[in-house]
Amino acid sequence: MKKRNIFAMIASILFMLISGAQVFAADKVAEVKTPHGFYAFVVIIPLIVILALLFMKVDMVAAGFVGGALAMIIGGIGLAQANDQFLKTIPTMLSITVPIINSAIAMAVFKSGGYTAALTLVRRAIKGKVEYFAVFIVILQAAATYMSGIGGGSAMVIAPLAFAAVGAIPELIAAMSIAAAVSFTTSPASLESGIVSKLSGIPVDQYVSEMRLFWIGFVLLAIAIGFYGAKKRKIIFKGEESAEFAGMTNAQIFKVTIPVIFLLSAVIVGPFINKAIGTPLITPLVYTVITLILIFVCTKFNVNQSVEAMVDGSTYILKSLFAVGIFLSFINIIGDTGAFKVIAGIAQSAPSSIVVPAAVLAGILVGIPAGAYVGSILSLVLPVAVSLGFSPVAFGFVAMGVGLGSQLSFVNITMQALSAGFQIPIIEVVKGNAKWVGGAMVILLVISFIFG
Repeated sequence: MKKRNIFAMIASILFMLISGAQVFAADKVAEVKTPHGFYAFVVIIPLIVILALLFMKVDMVAAGFVGGALAMIIGGIGLAQANDQFLKTIPTMLSITVPIINSAIAMAVFKSGGYTAALTLVRRAIKGKVEYFAVFIVILQAAATYMSGIGGGSAMVIAPLAFAAVGAIPELIAAMSIAAAVSFTTSPASLESGIVSKLSGIPVDQYVSEMRLFWIGFVLLAIAIGFYGAKKRKIIFKGEESAEFAGMTNAQIFKVTIPVIFLLSAVIVGPFINKAIGTPLITPLVYTVITLILIFVCTKFNVNQSVEAMVDGSTYILKSLFAVGIFLSFINIIGDTGAFKVIAGIAQSAPSSIVVPAAVLAGILVGIPAGAYVGSILSLVLPVAVSLGFSPVAFGFVAMGVGLGSQLSFVNITMQALSAGFQIPIIEVVKGNAKWVGGAMVILLVISFIFG
């Protein structure tokens, strides 16, 4: 593990050294002079320290604070300037409104039992064909993560249900990991998409739209892996269906799934409908209100419970955005020392054709040991992509790379949820994922070389 950490650290640093960089506050960087000589090396030390602390599983805010404090000493930055960065950066992250709304309403659908109902209904329909049940589990994992932007939260609900029905199938677990990774890094409701949008200046809806085809492609890959595993191992159903729905008819269970179907359709198909009719009909306000009404009408939740579930559902993403906002403020302080201009100066001679795959590889390698903090890794890696003028899909490939890397990480929340849900040690999840997630990484590198 230590060797892998060191390798990942070296790879990420090499990537930064062959690339260019520009922090979030681009206008600020433009005013910073490029350091020279020995001082040019000293100013990048805070970045190296942050990476090292993240690999040591130190909280990203604490790691950012140490790096930011070092940068203040090295660059002679005063408290007033640091405080200005601190107060300006945090609100920009908290202003990512659409992902916050999408995540909150998706969590309300979660809590109302929609996903459990869908699994129960499909189990009844396929009549013992476990491979098709595995396919649906992967689709549900992808859809739930895409809607909520939270891979771990989806896995916490779906994995125990899958384990109760078919046990622990390594290929199915790997398929769920891949589906989660590509979904939360390209979701219209995720912290990661919000970070990509803020750092690159690309609107969330444009980023999501341009990445949708690649998201579908990797989800199809995950579905194939899940189907293959269940078919090859000739698994049979075990245990009974969820007690909550055991005495209900198919029509009654389908009614509970209606909010899920509507929200997923609104998030995925809504933009196409709006474009076709030439007016913004399916907006966050419209589908939020309709979903809440459907939860009230179709599930056991009353009005107050439906609204409370949505408000409570915003907690995760708001907390995450606040933490990333603090972390980014320290990164911007490092930018004030000229660190990113030093790296940018070195990068200008790098062949442009390998920059995108190199960025994806760096994201993968950093994501493996530091997978608990996908948002913070993106905050460190993506500014490099900004200075190089990456396209929206190139940004997406880097984000996907970090996401896939996190699916081999012992500290990632989705991995922990899969370990707990399938009742196996997390080392077994990592071993089972290595082959399939590794294959997905290779495909991503090839795609990033072609389309990046």
